[in-house]
Amino acid sequence: MLDYKRIIILTTGLSYGGAETQLVRLSVGLKKRGWDVHVISMTRPQAFQDVLQAHGIALHDLNMARGVPDIRALFRFRSLIKHIRPVIIHSHMVHANLFSRVSKLLASAPLRICTAHSIFEGGAFREWAYRMTDPLCDLTTQVSQAGAERYVRIKAVPKHKMLWVPNGVDLSRFSFQKEQRDVLRAQMNAMNKFVWISIGRLTAAKDYPNLLHAFRKVRSHIQDVELWIIGEGEDKQALLSLVDTFNLAEHVTFLGIQENIADWLSAADAFVLSSVWEGLPMVVLEAGSVGLPVVVTDVGGNREIVKHQENGWLVPARDSNALAQAMITVMQLPPEKRIALGEQLRQFIYENYDMERILDRWEKIYEELIAEKIQNRNKINDKKK
Repeated sequence: MLDYKRIIILTTGLSYGGAETQLVRLSVGLKKRGWDVHVISMTRPQAFQDVLQAHGIALHDLNMARGVPDIRALFRFRSLIKHIRPVIIHSHMVHANLFSRVSKLLASAPLRICTAHSIFEGGAFREWAYRMTDPLCDLTTQVSQAGAERYVRIKAVPKHKMLWVPNGVDLSRFSFQKEQRDVLRAQMNAMNKFVWISIGRLTAAKDYPNLLHAFRKVRSHIQDVELWIIGEGEDKQALLSLVDTFNLAEHVTFLGIQENIADWLSAADAFVLSSVWEGLPMVVLEAGSVGLPVVVTDVGGNREIVKHQENGWLVPARDSNALAQAMITVMQLPPEKRIALGEQLRQFIYENYDMERILDRWEKIYEELIAEKIQNRNKINDKKK
Protein backbone atom coordinates (compact mmCIF):
# COMPACT_ATOMS: atom_id res chain seq x y z
CA MET A 1 0.00 0.00 0.00
CA LEU A 2 1.05 3.59 -0.55
CA ASP A 3 2.30 5.41 2.55
CA TYR A 4 0.75 8.65 1.35
CA LYS A 5 -2.47 8.69 -0.66
CA ARG A 6 -3.16 12.10 -2.13
CA ILE A 7 -4.85 12.39 -5.52
CA ILE A 8 -6.30 15.05 -7.82
CA ILE A 9 -9.22 13.90 -9.99
CA LEU A 10 -9.32 16.36 -12.91
CA THR A 11 -12.40 16.58 -15.13
CA THR A 12 -13.46 18.71 -18.07
CA GLY A 13 -16.72 19.46 -16.25
CA LEU A 14 -19.25 18.10 -13.79
CA SER A 15 -22.74 17.41 -15.11
CA TYR A 16 -25.11 14.44 -15.10
CA GLY A 17 -23.22 12.36 -17.66
CA GLY A 18 -21.86 8.84 -17.54
CA ALA A 19 -18.19 9.86 -17.42
CA GLU A 20 -18.82 12.40 -14.68
CA THR A 21 -20.88 9.89 -12.70
CA GLN A 22 -18.04 7.40 -12.89
CA LEU A 23 -15.32 9.79 -11.75
CA VAL A 24 -17.50 10.90 -8.82
CA ARG A 25 -17.96 7.26 -7.80
CA LEU A 26 -14.23 6.72 -8.12
CA SER A 27 -13.59 9.79 -5.96
CA VAL A 28 -16.07 8.71 -3.28
CA GLY A 29 -14.76 5.13 -3.30
CA LEU A 30 -11.17 6.25 -2.88
CA LYS A 31 -12.17 8.65 -0.10
CA LYS A 32 -13.83 5.79 1.78
CA ARG A 33 -10.60 3.82 1.41
CA GLY A 34 -8.54 6.51 3.11
CA TRP A 35 -7.39 8.64 0.17
CA ASP A 36 -7.11 12.41 0.33
CA VAL A 37 -9.17 13.25 -2.77
CA HIS A 38 -9.45 16.62 -4.52
CA VAL A 39 -11.74 17.01 -7.54
CA ILE A 40 -10.94 19.82 -9.96
CA SER A 41 -13.38 20.82 -12.70
CA MET A 42 -12.08 22.91 -15.59
CA THR A 43 -15.52 24.48 -16.14
CA ARG A 44 -18.13 25.55 -13.59
CA PRO A 45 -19.63 22.41 -11.93
CA GLN A 46 -23.28 21.76 -12.76
CA ALA A 47 -23.88 18.63 -10.67
CA PHE A 48 -22.59 16.42 -7.84
CA GLN A 49 -21.42 19.29 -5.59
CA ASP A 50 -23.62 17.99 -2.77
CA VAL A 51 -22.37 14.41 -3.18
CA LEU A 52 -18.73 15.44 -3.00
CA GLN A 53 -19.36 17.76 -0.05
CA ALA A 54 -21.25 15.03 1.83
CA HIS A 55 -18.19 12.78 1.58
CA GLY A 56 -15.71 15.49 2.57
CA ILE A 57 -14.15 15.74 -0.89
CA ALA A 58 -12.74 19.15 -1.83
CA LEU A 59 -14.09 20.53 -5.12
CA HIS A 60 -12.11 23.18 -7.01
CA ASP A 61 -13.12 25.14 -10.13
CA LEU A 62 -10.72 26.50 -12.76
CA ASN A 63 -13.49 28.80 -14.01
CA MET A 64 -12.93 28.11 -17.71
CA ALA A 65 -15.61 28.96 -20.28
CA ARG A 66 -16.70 25.92 -22.28
CA GLY A 67 -14.93 25.76 -25.62
CA VAL A 68 -12.68 28.76 -24.90
CA PRO A 69 -8.93 28.19 -24.30
CA ASP A 70 -7.70 30.08 -21.25
CA ILE A 71 -4.00 30.19 -20.43
CA ARG A 72 -4.87 31.58 -16.99
CA ALA A 73 -6.44 28.25 -16.05
CA LEU A 74 -3.06 26.55 -16.41
CA PHE A 75 -1.61 28.88 -13.80
CA ARG A 76 -4.61 28.34 -11.50
CA PHE A 77 -4.05 24.60 -11.87
CA ARG A 78 -0.33 25.01 -11.15
CA SER A 79 -1.18 26.85 -7.93
CA LEU A 80 -3.55 24.07 -6.86
CA ILE A 81 -0.93 21.42 -7.60
CA LYS A 82 1.64 23.26 -5.49
CA HIS A 83 -0.90 23.66 -2.67
CA ILE A 84 -2.31 20.11 -2.71
CA ARG A 85 0.96 18.35 -3.60
CA PRO A 86 -0.71 15.27 -5.08
CA VAL A 87 1.01 11.94 -5.57
CA ILE A 88 -1.30 11.30 -8.55
CA ILE A 89 -3.18 13.47 -11.05
CA HIS A 90 -5.87 11.34 -12.66
CA SER A 91 -7.71 13.17 -15.45
CA HIS A 92 -10.94 12.16 -17.21
CA MET A 93 -12.20 13.04 -20.71
CA VAL A 94 -10.28 14.49 -23.61
CA HIS A 95 -9.99 18.16 -22.64
CA ALA A 96 -8.89 17.35 -19.10
CA ASN A 97 -6.45 14.72 -20.37
CA LEU A 98 -4.73 17.14 -22.74
CA PHE A 99 -4.84 19.94 -20.15
CA SER A 100 -3.22 17.73 -17.52
CA ARG A 101 -0.44 16.75 -19.89
CA VAL A 102 0.36 20.33 -20.92
CA SER A 103 0.31 21.42 -17.26
CA LYS A 104 3.26 19.14 -16.59
CA LEU A 105 5.40 21.78 -18.27
CA LEU A 106 4.48 24.17 -15.43
CA ALA A 107 4.10 21.94 -12.36
CA SER A 108 5.22 18.42 -11.67
CA ALA A 109 3.49 15.55 -9.88
CA PRO A 110 4.89 12.05 -9.41
CA LEU A 111 2.24 10.34 -11.55
CA ARG A 112 -0.18 11.42 -14.30
CA ILE A 113 -2.91 9.08 -15.58
CA CYS A 114 -5.40 9.96 -18.33
CA THR A 115 -8.72 8.16 -18.81
CA ALA A 116 -10.65 8.34 -22.10
CA HIS A 117 -14.37 7.65 -21.79
CA SER A 118 -15.33 7.33 -25.45
CA ILE A 119 -14.10 5.28 -28.39
CA PHE A 120 -14.13 8.53 -30.41
CA GLU A 121 -13.12 11.77 -28.70
CA GLY A 122 -13.61 14.40 -31.37
CA GLY A 123 -11.71 13.59 -34.53
CA ALA A 124 -8.24 13.42 -36.01
CA PHE A 125 -6.85 16.58 -34.40
CA ARG A 126 -7.53 15.39 -30.86
CA GLU A 127 -6.11 11.96 -31.66
CA TRP A 128 -2.97 13.67 -33.02
CA ALA A 129 -2.85 15.77 -29.84
CA TYR A 130 -2.95 12.58 -27.75
CA ARG A 131 -0.01 11.22 -29.75
CA MET A 132 2.04 14.42 -29.45
CA THR A 133 1.48 14.83 -25.69
CA ASP A 134 1.84 11.17 -24.74
CA PRO A 135 5.35 11.69 -23.27
CA LEU A 136 3.78 14.04 -20.71
CA CYS A 137 1.71 11.30 -19.03
CA ASP A 138 2.54 7.94 -17.48
CA LEU A 139 -0.49 5.92 -18.55
CA THR A 140 -3.62 6.29 -20.66
CA THR A 141 -6.64 4.11 -19.96
CA GLN A 142 -9.84 3.44 -21.85
CA VAL A 143 -13.14 2.37 -20.32
CA SER A 144 -13.81 -0.13 -23.14
CA GLN A 145 -11.63 -2.78 -24.73
CA ALA A 146 -12.78 -1.55 -28.14
CA GLY A 147 -11.60 1.94 -27.30
CA ALA A 148 -8.21 0.72 -26.02
CA GLU A 149 -7.64 -1.34 -29.15
CA ARG A 150 -8.62 1.53 -31.43
CA TYR A 151 -6.35 4.07 -29.71
CA VAL A 152 -3.39 1.72 -30.09
CA ARG A 153 -4.32 0.95 -33.71
CA ILE A 154 -4.45 4.63 -34.73
CA LYS A 155 -1.25 5.28 -32.76
CA ALA A 156 -2.87 7.81 -30.42
CA VAL A 157 -1.25 5.90 -27.53
CA PRO A 158 1.60 3.34 -27.64
CA LYS A 159 0.54 -0.17 -26.67
CA HIS A 160 2.78 -0.35 -23.61
CA LYS A 161 1.15 2.80 -22.17
CA MET A 162 -2.49 1.85 -22.83
CA LEU A 163 -4.64 -0.09 -20.38
CA TRP A 164 -8.29 -1.11 -20.36
CA VAL A 165 -10.01 -0.30 -17.07
CA PRO A 166 -13.82 -0.51 -17.29
CA ASN A 167 -16.39 1.58 -15.51
CA GLY A 168 -17.89 0.19 -12.34
CA VAL A 169 -21.39 0.26 -10.91
CA ASP A 170 -22.47 0.34 -7.27
CA LEU A 171 -24.66 -2.76 -7.05
CA SER A 172 -25.83 -1.80 -3.56
CA ARG A 173 -27.50 1.29 -5.07
CA PHE A 174 -28.68 -0.19 -8.34
CA SER A 175 -31.05 -3.00 -7.51
CA PHE A 176 -34.73 -3.58 -8.21
CA GLN A 177 -37.03 -1.36 -6.10
CA LYS A 178 -40.53 -2.89 -6.05
CA GLU A 179 -42.16 -0.19 -3.92
CA GLN A 180 -40.78 2.65 -6.04
CA ARG A 181 -41.79 0.82 -9.19
CA ASP A 182 -45.42 0.81 -8.12
CA VAL A 183 -45.35 4.44 -6.99
CA LEU A 184 -43.81 5.76 -10.21
CA ARG A 185 -45.96 3.66 -12.53
CA ALA A 186 -49.08 4.90 -10.77
CA GLN A 187 -47.76 8.46 -10.95
CA MET A 188 -47.14 8.06 -14.70
CA ASN A 189 -50.49 6.30 -15.27
CA ALA A 190 -48.63 3.33 -16.73
CA MET A 191 -49.74 0.45 -14.49
CA ASN A 192 -50.97 -1.70 -17.38
CA LYS A 193 -48.53 -0.61 -20.06
CA PHE A 194 -45.16 -1.88 -21.24
CA VAL A 195 -42.61 0.83 -20.50
CA TRP A 196 -39.29 1.34 -22.31
CA ILE A 197 -36.76 3.67 -20.73
CA SER A 198 -33.73 5.37 -22.25
CA ILE A 199 -31.21 7.52 -20.40
CA GLY A 200 -28.59 9.91 -21.72
CA ARG A 201 -27.86 13.40 -22.94
CA LEU A 202 -30.15 14.65 -25.69
CA THR A 203 -27.30 14.95 -28.18
CA ALA A 204 -26.36 13.59 -31.59
CA ALA A 205 -24.23 10.80 -30.09
CA LYS A 206 -27.31 9.14 -28.56
CA ASP A 207 -29.29 9.28 -31.86
CA TYR A 208 -32.72 9.70 -30.28
CA PRO A 209 -34.32 10.35 -33.71
CA ASN A 210 -33.49 6.74 -34.57
CA LEU A 211 -35.13 5.62 -31.33
CA LEU A 212 -38.26 7.66 -32.03
CA HIS A 213 -38.50 6.21 -35.56
CA ALA A 214 -38.17 2.73 -34.05
CA PHE A 215 -40.72 3.45 -31.32
CA ARG A 216 -43.25 4.60 -33.91
CA LYS A 217 -42.82 1.24 -35.66
CA VAL A 218 -43.22 -0.57 -32.32
CA ARG A 219 -46.53 1.22 -31.67
CA SER A 220 -47.85 0.15 -35.05
CA HIS A 221 -47.65 -3.45 -33.73
CA ILE A 222 -48.31 -3.02 -29.99
CA GLN A 223 -50.48 -0.20 -28.64
CA ASP A 224 -50.07 -0.32 -24.85
CA VAL A 225 -46.47 0.83 -24.78
CA GLU A 226 -44.70 3.97 -23.55
CA LEU A 227 -41.21 5.43 -23.86
CA TRP A 228 -39.62 7.40 -21.02
CA ILE A 229 -36.48 9.43 -21.75
CA ILE A 230 -34.27 10.78 -18.96
CA GLY A 231 -31.79 13.51 -19.84
CA GLU A 232 -31.33 17.04 -21.11
CA GLY A 233 -29.40 18.46 -24.03
CA GLU A 234 -29.25 20.72 -27.02
CA ASP A 235 -31.42 18.44 -29.20
CA LYS A 236 -34.48 18.57 -26.92
CA GLN A 237 -36.62 20.96 -28.99
CA ALA A 238 -35.90 19.08 -32.21
CA LEU A 239 -36.86 15.82 -30.51
CA LEU A 240 -40.08 17.30 -29.13
CA SER A 241 -40.96 18.46 -32.65
CA LEU A 242 -40.29 14.97 -34.00
CA VAL A 243 -42.53 13.47 -31.31
CA ASP A 244 -45.32 15.82 -32.41
CA THR A 245 -44.74 14.98 -36.07
CA PHE A 246 -45.08 11.28 -35.26
CA ASN A 247 -48.20 11.88 -33.09
CA LEU A 248 -46.42 10.29 -30.13
CA ALA A 249 -46.89 13.05 -27.55
CA GLU A 250 -49.19 10.88 -25.42
CA HIS A 251 -46.75 7.96 -25.46
CA VAL A 252 -43.28 9.54 -25.14
CA THR A 253 -42.34 11.39 -21.95
CA PHE A 254 -39.20 13.48 -21.51
CA LEU A 255 -38.40 13.33 -17.80
CA GLY A 256 -35.45 15.73 -17.76
CA ILE A 257 -32.74 15.17 -15.15
CA GLN A 258 -33.58 12.62 -12.46
CA GLU A 259 -31.31 11.74 -9.55
CA ASN A 260 -33.18 8.58 -8.44
CA ILE A 261 -32.20 6.63 -11.56
CA ALA A 262 -32.52 3.22 -9.87
CA ASP A 263 -36.17 3.97 -9.04
CA TRP A 264 -37.01 4.95 -12.63
CA LEU A 265 -35.22 1.90 -13.99
CA SER A 266 -37.18 -0.28 -11.58
CA ALA A 267 -40.41 1.29 -12.82
CA ALA A 268 -39.66 0.38 -16.45
CA ASP A 269 -39.99 -3.01 -18.16
CA ALA A 270 -36.99 -2.78 -20.49
CA PHE A 271 -34.10 -0.47 -21.39
CA VAL A 272 -33.11 0.78 -24.84
CA LEU A 273 -30.04 2.70 -26.06
CA SER A 274 -29.76 3.97 -29.64
CA SER A 275 -26.28 5.54 -29.59
CA VAL A 276 -24.09 5.90 -32.66
CA TRP A 277 -20.93 5.85 -30.53
CA GLU A 278 -20.08 5.09 -26.92
CA GLY A 279 -17.26 4.23 -24.59
CA LEU A 280 -18.61 1.90 -21.90
CA PRO A 281 -22.03 3.39 -21.07
CA MET A 282 -22.84 3.59 -17.39
CA VAL A 283 -26.56 3.47 -18.15
CA VAL A 284 -26.29 -0.05 -19.58
CA LEU A 285 -24.48 -1.20 -16.44
CA GLU A 286 -27.12 0.48 -14.27
CA ALA A 287 -30.07 -0.94 -16.21
CA GLY A 288 -28.55 -4.40 -16.08
CA SER A 289 -27.87 -4.07 -12.36
CA VAL A 290 -31.58 -3.43 -11.79
CA GLY A 291 -32.34 -6.56 -13.80
CA LEU A 292 -33.89 -5.03 -16.92
CA PRO A 293 -33.70 -6.72 -20.32
CA VAL A 294 -31.78 -4.40 -22.65
CA VAL A 295 -31.69 -3.55 -26.35
CA VAL A 296 -28.61 -1.54 -27.34
CA THR A 297 -26.78 -0.58 -30.50
CA ASP A 298 -23.61 -2.49 -31.28
CA VAL A 299 -21.19 0.40 -30.72
CA GLY A 300 -18.24 1.07 -28.42
CA GLY A 301 -18.08 -1.24 -25.43
CA ASN A 302 -21.74 -2.33 -25.54
CA ARG A 303 -20.88 -5.80 -26.84
CA GLU A 304 -18.47 -6.21 -23.92
CA ILE A 305 -21.51 -6.10 -21.62
CA VAL A 306 -24.37 -7.42 -23.76
CA LYS A 307 -24.16 -10.86 -25.34
CA HIS A 308 -26.69 -11.00 -28.17
CA GLN A 309 -29.78 -13.02 -27.27
CA GLU A 310 -28.03 -14.38 -24.17
CA ASN A 311 -28.44 -11.46 -21.76
CA GLY A 312 -29.83 -8.81 -24.12
CA TRP A 313 -30.01 -7.67 -27.75
CA LEU A 314 -27.43 -5.94 -29.93
CA VAL A 315 -28.58 -4.16 -33.10
CA PRO A 316 -26.76 -2.11 -35.74
CA ALA A 317 -26.55 1.64 -35.18
CA ARG A 318 -28.78 3.93 -37.27
CA ASP A 319 -31.12 1.04 -38.17
CA SER A 320 -34.59 1.84 -36.86
CA ASN A 321 -36.07 -1.34 -38.39
CA ALA A 322 -33.64 -3.60 -36.52
CA LEU A 323 -34.10 -1.58 -33.33
CA ALA A 324 -37.88 -1.79 -33.56
CA GLN A 325 -37.82 -5.53 -34.26
CA ALA A 326 -35.60 -6.20 -31.24
CA MET A 327 -37.90 -4.12 -29.03
CA ILE A 328 -40.95 -6.02 -30.28
CA THR A 329 -39.17 -9.34 -29.69
CA VAL A 330 -38.46 -8.40 -26.08
CA MET A 331 -42.05 -7.30 -25.52
CA GLN A 332 -43.40 -10.58 -26.87
CA LEU A 333 -41.26 -12.74 -24.57
CA PRO A 334 -43.01 -14.39 -21.62
CA PRO A 335 -42.44 -12.30 -18.45
CA GLU A 336 -40.41 -15.06 -16.81
CA LYS A 337 -38.06 -15.13 -19.82
CA ARG A 338 -37.51 -11.37 -19.63
CA ILE A 339 -36.78 -11.66 -15.91
CA ALA A 340 -34.30 -14.49 -16.55
CA LEU A 341 -32.47 -12.43 -19.18
CA GLY A 342 -32.23 -9.50 -16.79
CA GLU A 343 -30.85 -11.72 -14.06
CA GLN A 344 -28.21 -13.13 -16.41
CA LEU A 345 -27.07 -9.61 -17.25
CA ARG A 346 -27.03 -8.59 -13.58
CA GLN A 347 -24.87 -11.60 -12.71
CA PHE A 348 -22.43 -10.80 -15.53
CA ILE A 349 -22.16 -7.20 -14.30
CA TYR A 350 -21.58 -8.34 -10.72
CA GLU A 351 -18.73 -10.59 -11.83
CA ASN A 352 -17.04 -8.02 -14.07
CA TYR A 353 -18.13 -4.45 -13.26
CA ASP A 354 -18.84 -4.24 -9.52
CA MET A 355 -17.46 -0.89 -8.31
CA GLU A 356 -15.56 -2.41 -5.40
CA ARG A 357 -13.64 -4.65 -7.80
CA ILE A 358 -12.91 -1.70 -10.08
CA LEU A 359 -11.63 0.30 -7.09
CA ASP A 360 -9.35 -2.63 -6.20
CA ARG A 361 -8.01 -2.51 -9.73
CA TRP A 362 -7.37 1.24 -9.65
CA GLU A 363 -5.55 1.05 -6.33
CA LYS A 364 -3.36 -1.73 -7.68
CA ILE A 365 -2.53 0.35 -10.77
CA TYR A 366 -1.68 3.39 -8.64
CA GLU A 367 0.50 1.37 -6.31
CA GLU A 368 2.38 -0.44 -9.08
CA LEU A 369 3.09 2.77 -11.00
CA ILE A 370 4.27 4.62 -7.90
CA ALA A 371 6.48 1.66 -6.94
CA GLU A 372 7.95 1.71 -10.45
CA LYS A 373 8.63 5.45 -10.15
CA ILE A 374 10.40 4.94 -6.81
CA GLN A 375 12.44 2.07 -8.19
CA ASN A 376 13.56 4.10 -11.21
CA ARG A 377 14.44 7.06 -8.99
CA ASN A 378 16.52 4.81 -6.74
CA LYS A 379 18.38 3.41 -9.74
CA ILE A 380 19.23 6.94 -10.89
CA ASN A 381 20.42 7.89 -7.41
CA ASP A 382 22.56 4.74 -7.21
CA LYS A 383 24.24 5.63 -10.50
CA LYS A 384 25.05 9.10 -9.18
CA LYS A 385 26.85 7.72 -6.13
